[in-house]
Amino acid sequence: MDLCPSRPKLGRLLAGLCLAAAGLPAFLLSQPPAPAAPAAPADPGRPADVRIVARSQERTKDRVFAAGDVEVRSGDILLFADRVEYNLESKDVIAEGNVVVQSGAEVIRAERILFNLETGRGTIEKASGMLPPSVLFEAETLERKQTDLYSLKKGRITACTQPNPRWSFGVSRANIRTDDHVEMWDAVVRIKGVPLFYTPYMRYPLKDRATGFLMPRIGFGGEKGLSLSQGFYWAIASNMDATLGVDLYSKRGTGAGLEYRYLFPGGTKGDLNLYYFVYKRDASGAKPASSSIVRINHTQALPWGFTLVANIDYQTSYSFLREFDENYQRAVVYNRTSQAYLSRSWRRFNMSARVSRFETYFSQIDDANVTTALPQVNFSVFKTKIAGPLYFSLATSFARSQYGWKSEYEAGTERRSSRVAVSPTVTLPFASIPWLTATTSVTANVSYYGESLDPVTGAIVGEDLFTGNLVAAVEIVGPVFARVFYGRDGRARLKNIVEPFVNYSFDSPTRYADRIVTSYGFFRYHQMSYGVTSRFLFKAGERAVEVFSLGLGQTYYFSPEDGPLSRFPVDGKPPRFSEITGTVRFYPQARFSFDASAAYNPYYKNLSSLRLSATAGSKDGGDFLTVSWFRSRNSWIAGVDPELIALYNRDQIGAHGGLRLPGLDLDLELAADYNIKERKLLYTGARAVYHYQCVDFLIDVGAYYFRETPDLQVRFSLGLGVIGKTLGFLSGAGF
Repeated sequence: MDLCPSRPKLGRLLAGLCLAAAGLPAFLLSQPPAPAAPAAPADPGRPADVRIVARSQERTKDRVFAAGDVEVRSGDILLFADRVEYNLESKDVIAEGNVVVQSGAEVIRAERILFNLETGRGTIEKASGMLPPSVLFEAETLERKQTDLYSLKKGRITACTQPNPRWSFGVSRANIRTDDHVEMWDAVVRIKGVPLFYTPYMRYPLKDRATGFLMPRIGFGGEKGLSLSQGFYWAIASNMDATLGVDLYSKRGTGAGLEYRYLFPGGTKGDLNLYYFVYKRDASGAKPASSSIVRINHTQALPWGFTLVANIDYQTSYSFLREFDENYQRAVVYNRTSQAYLSRSWRRFNMSARVSRFETYFSQIDDANVTTALPQVNFSVFKTKIAGPLYFSLATSFARSQYGWKSEYEAGTERRSSRVAVSPTVTLPFASIPWLTATTSVTANVSYYGESLDPVTGAIVGEDLFTGNLVAAVEIVGPVFARVFYGRDGRARLKNIVEPFVNYSFDSPTRYADRIVTSYGFFRYHQMSYGVTSRFLFKAGERAVEVFSLGLGQTYYFSPEDGPLSRFPVDGKPPRFSEITGTVRFYPQARFSFDASAAYNPYYKNLSSLRLSATAGSKDGGDFLTVSWFRSRNSWIAGVDPELIALYNRDQIGAHGGLRLPGLDLDLELAADYNIKERKLLYTGARAVYHYQCVDFLIDVGAYYFRETPDLQVRFSLGLGVIGKTLGFLSGAGF
């Protein structure tokens, strides 16, 4: 039985290639081994690094003719053939009949080759084989142009090692750069021999970071029609890369995006994301304005120890994100952010400067709240021992701020202020008693305001203002109670620590407080906060790990009429008590966690907020479940203006889970968000990845109920070996 025919199919060749790669010539499989012929005697006309062994050979002038189980060795090149003609002068080799060439990890079988042993270049006819790292091919002709560059015509290429490859590329021509990439023209992607799609040009990477086209993503949706996303990955250098992508929606328009990432020595790093979308004309002939997105994150190390951090997250249209962003968490958040932050820390000092603009859009009132700082500069002196147990610290700042609704900015009525503040502090800590710690501090606040409020009209005027006050504070933790629980073996297993705390702050009245320009008002914090924290620590080896904690706290206002809750009177009086807040954290092991926080309003006797989050398993491991519930009722606002309830009240639950089924080679993910208050689904999503040996099939399904017109989208993409899948700038299944 002939296991190695002269022109085997690519799948049949694999078994012989594996043996050949291990050092056994593939042609030996088709005939019984022959006794080794004696080596030819040394010939002064033959290069010393070329050795030919054959059943018979003869020399005519500058030619050597060998036949019968011919073996040619030259450096790391090993050639087997039925017949060989070797030119002693040019070092050209013509080999015919069951030809196998090995060079390092390269194994090539052919009917005939013309090869130069000195340059390593040559032409191979009816070729098939394996090139590093694991490229299997067959071609009408194969040309070796360099030691790491091959060019083939009319062939097939795959990275699958099965006898019948799961996928392959049929090409008219291709260039293979070993251990790097494959360039293909007129490529037809076949799955199990079935043609799937055609592309005039494709670049397939042979390593994790290689320039080339990503696999396209195809989908359809009721509102957007058929969609096609195509990405191109550019490995610019070892420290930077970029991904360019195009999104085509048959009903809505075309978008293009760029993602650029970089990392330089010294800590300079960042990423740049740009996206631009052009709408098609609608049924009435109108064409909506184009939309764009800019997202920048940059960190740079500067001379003299300074660090610059810049962030921009800007989109021209919130409605565009809501309708097109496939990530649910991004699509329902309406923020615009831009800021640059400069900082420098010394041993005892810190300096920072920031310019910023933050904008939050409220769809219920079609307006946005905007806050800017142009600039904000801070200089601080850390706690420094001055005498005995006394410590000194200093905080200084300068800020020019603007704040208000966007409609107020457009009308020129936003609030503006400039302020210089100096706050020296003297601190006296006390820790002489093991179960009690206390810290006493006195702070003097001196502020200069460049603008102030007119005492009659309340309008902002250009009259400067000096203010000052003192703040005395005492922070006490204790008495601390602790109890140790022992196991049956007598060893300590669990420790419970109970820490009550009381913090008192006397904020002296500030002169001209009613004339100070602020965003929401100027308040006096003469108050006392109190509560308790209970911690449980588990002994894990030599370490104590906190597995459970419980905290409760509340604040009492001694001067409620000018405190932070003075704007929300109850029965005509400002509240003296804040809401009662509580937290619970439970981490019994690494694969499970539970977090909860709640706030109870003692005046309206309701839970103003409740947040629960529980996670089991690990997303990296494939099996996991995360459930979260968030409930918000701003009781203070509701008590003053019930019309604002819809603006602040929320009640929804979300879940995200994954399941890995190794027996079926399948990964599943599901996600959902439900509005309990309105009793309707906001979003559901599903993702399935089927690993078919060296092929990954990925299907995303997303139902976006929160959009003005609910939309269902289905997306499909392939993963072939190391080639990545196109995800796109707006991609994501809400996970």
